This record gives sequence, structure tokens and C-alpha cells, in this order.
Amino acid sequence: MTLVELLIAMSLSLVVGAAIITVFTNSTRTFKADENMLRMQDDTRNALRELALDISMAGHYADLVAPSSITADTTLVVGTDCGPAGVPNWIYQTQAAGVDEHQSLLAVDDGAQVTNRHSCIAAAELQPGTDVVSIKRVAGGSTAVPTAGNIYLRSNGTVGLLFREPPSATPPITVPAPFKDWQYRPRIYFVRNYSNTPGDGIPSLCRKVLAGAGPSMVTECLAQGIENLQIEYGVDVDGDSMPDVYLSSPTQTEMQTVVTARIYILARSVNADFGYDDVKTYTLSNSPAYTPADNFHRRVSSITVNIPNIRALALLGF
Repeated sequence: MTLVELLIAMSLSLVVGAAIITVFTNSTRTFKADENMLRMQDDTRNALRELALDISMAGHYADLVAPSSITADTTLVVGTDCGPAGVPNWIYQTQAAGVDEHQSLLAVDDGAQVTNRHSCIAAAELQPGTDVVSIKRVAGGSTAVPTAGNIYLRSNGTVGLLFREPPSATPPITVPAPFKDWQYRPRIYFVRNYSNTPGDGIPSLCRKVLAGAGPSMVTECLAQGIENLQIEYGVDVDGDSMPDVYLSSPTQTEMQTVVTARIYILARSVNADFGYDDVKTYTLSNSPAYTPADNFHRRVSSITVNIPNIRALALLGF
């Protein structure tokens, strides 16, 4: 092999090697981008599924017609409550009496006054401009063997006792047999401005749930990368059980005639893609237009759900 042939062979090898490296780099970047997109889609589906389920079941109190027929056990207390100041044991109040602390579905638009409504959510952890929603309900099915420490609604279809298993020896009311026990599952959904550590920059959909000794309202995060949550409530104005107008900030009275809800989510990939620039403008409900101008992929998703229990309570005058 001559020197010229050797140089030609080396040049060709360099060209082929550069092409292989370029293909590998592009494939790796594409794979990571696809992985980020798939993860974002999974988180979005999970967030919408949990929100839709809980909101659609707001006001579900087993086989009871009216939440006012529920009496809390005398020993039922909460370690860390999440209600307005001056309203003890807010989380256990289920009566639809036309005031915020008694409503089974409570909306906080764009995070305004969230600390006044929900004392367990700090203003510093809430993603600015995002909605908060609280739901009070029981599980969709009864429990054959209650678990010690959990909260249940014991009902025979006429009266109900809300208690922590095991109930006190002298409860305020006795529920005549036959009865069933339904686990109590209140939820408060909000978007936190971090995922695991304050300042990590990964917004996440979280919720406050009853758990642990006490029990207390503790934080449970469901999906990373959720930047914005907006909810519009379909209000039945004329009493035909159909939404006549969708409101982002309904009044207390309007919340008692809500029959549907539109849920909007803006999801963001957890990791940046420096080969991509997001210069789109996103508008969700009454939230201001948002143009991120960064390197994250985003997607807007929405779902509309019926809220049959709130509608039924309104028709019955509760």
C-alpha cells in the first residue's frame, strides 16, 4: 500500500467515523426527546385520571340522600387540618349548608386566598396562578373489614356515623343494622412549584389526603411536570340538570348547582431538550397567556366530567 492510498483510506475512515458519530448523537437525542414526551404523556394521563375520578364523585356519601344526616364521632379529631382558620375539624364537615366549610366541592381560582381556605397549603409552595380544588366523598364501594386508624362512614341509608376505626364506645348516634362502612376519602388538589426538594424547578400535581396517626392531612404527589391546572365549573342555572354557563370562579351558591367540570392541564417535560425551543403561546381558561421560550416540551390536555352527586343534592334541595 502506497502512502497516497493510506492517506485516502484514513480520510474515508474519518468521514465514515464522523457520520457514525453524527447518526449516533442524533439517535440518542431523539431517543431522549421521545422518552421525555412519553413520560410527560403518562404523567398527564395519570393527573387527569385522578382529578376526573375525585371531582366526579364529589358529594358521594354512600347510600345517604343528604350529607346533613351524617354525624361525626365525638372522638374524631384531625392532627393537621386543612380548613379555614377558626373552623376546627373542617375536613370532617360534610353538610351542604351554603357556606364554604360545609361544601363537598370547593374551588379556589388561580390560587387566590388559598391560605385562607386551606391552611395546610403554604403560599410559597403553590405554583402561581393555578387553581385549587377540594373534594369530600367516600370510596365507591363499602369495606367488609375496616382497617384500624382509617376514617369510615357507617350508613344504613337513613343515618350515618363518621368515625375512626374502631368507633368510640359511646358514639353520638347508633346506626341500626343492617349497615355498611365506606372509607372516607377527602382530597385537596393543587400544583406545587417543586417535585422532591424546594427549588428543584419541577412543578408537580399534588394533593392533600388523610393519612397516618391522628390522622393528618399530608401531601401526596401524583405527576411531575404539571405547570398549570385550571378548572371551569358548569353551572345549572335553569334547573334542567344541564350546564348553562361555565365559570372559573363560581360563588358559594353557584357551586351548589354545579353539574359538570372542565379540567385543563398544561404539562411540561421534566428534562430540557436543548435541540428544541418552545416559543408557543398557551392559554388555559382565565389564566394569562403564557409563552415560555425555553427548551421544554409541553402539551395541553383537557377533560369534561359530570358531577352527579352535587346535581342530585341540588335537586333535592340540599
